[in-house]
Amino acid sequence: MTAFVTEALSRDHDRSTFRCDIEALDRYLKQFALQDMQRRLAGCFVALGDTRNIIGYYTLAATSVALDALPADLTKRLPRYQGIPAVLIGRLAVHAEWRGRGLGRFLVADAAIRTDRLGIGAFALVVDPKDSAAQAFYEAVGFTRIAGDSRRLFVPMATAMAAAGKR
Repeated sequence: MTAFVTEALSRDHDRSTFRCDIEALDRYLKQFALQDMQRRLAGCFVALGDTRNIIGYYTLAATSVALDALPADLTKRLPRYQGIPAVLIGRLAVHAEWRGRGLGRFLVADAAIRTDRLGIGAFALVVDPKDSAAQAFYEAVGFTRIAGDSRRLFVPMATAMAAAGKR
């Protein structure tokens, strides 16, 4: 894979050429991501190629998961809080020209590492896949279904960090 870096989205990034072929994800990056960042609704992080073009992105936001929706073997040592803190990967997209090169997997790992490095108290990463293809991708990178929820998936941070080679 060609070298690239990830960083927070800024006005300096050219969003106009990004194309993942999912209109809602393309439009979000081009029209709404900076607004959501300014409103503190989500953080948006971009992967930049050799020419600093955006080749992928993901968003992070705070969320929680009901303690009783998680497997008992994972929660037996946790406090009996009603909701366990988590980080939501709200959107994740890879430029059409970069599909099949492992960038999506890298972006999930980068989200876990970024969450950990920032010291954010989060037990898990959570996603709400928009379709069966997205669900299959997230399951392939280690996410599992949250009990009682037809779509929502999670991966414990410890598992995500181990998969990223960081613990």
